[in-house]
Amino acid sequence: MLTGRGKSFSSGFHIGALADRLAGKATPEQERDGFERMVDRLEGLRVPTIAALNGSVYGGATDLALACDFRIGVEGMRLLMPAARLGIVYYASGIRRYVNRLGVAAAKKLFLTAQPIDAAEMLRIGYLDEVVPPDELMPRAEALAAILVANAPLAIAGLKRAINEAAAGALDHDALAAVRTACSASADHAEGVRAWTEKRAPVFAGH
Repeated sequence: MLTGRGKSFSSGFHIGALADRLAGKATPEQERDGFERMVDRLEGLRVPTIAALNGSVYGGATDLALACDFRIGVEGMRLLMPAARLGIVYYASGIRRYVNRLGVAAAKKLFLTAQPIDAAEMLRIGYLDEVVPPDELMPRAEALAAILVANAPLAIAGLKRAINEAAAGALDHDALAAVRTACSASADHAEGVRAWTEKRAPVFAGH
């Protein structure tokens, strides 16, 4: 679970660092590649991830949240992608996430206009899964986490990977077949079937 501690979830990339880059004090390729790799690794985690957005989200932080599997926001928050206003062309995987998760029209509106949208619009375009009052954010995120944790870990990991690959148009059919076979033969599958027939909550061991 990712969340913030201030007024905003995250203000994105530090503008002062951009000034340092222009002054030759930083290497732009290393900075961009480092952030992109970090967000890509977050997206690729085997376990489900939740962005509990305690406030507005800007720039690179919008992609950080998009890399999570679920996003819960609070009333009154905003999203702003200022790349065009700063003369920046975004990195490849970030553009892919915007297009895959939000659609071409929403991606173009957010990137090309560099205008903010509110929580209601974020919910409408699918950026947010839910909008709650600020005092309900963490209880709701923790409740969602409890639901996810109660499901079979092997199946969760396999499903998450396959869905992400399918969204990117890169579904590995051989890997999917292998994980389906492994899950069908797992102790967790047997426990899930037993629990279903016995009308009780399953207890999964992850194998």
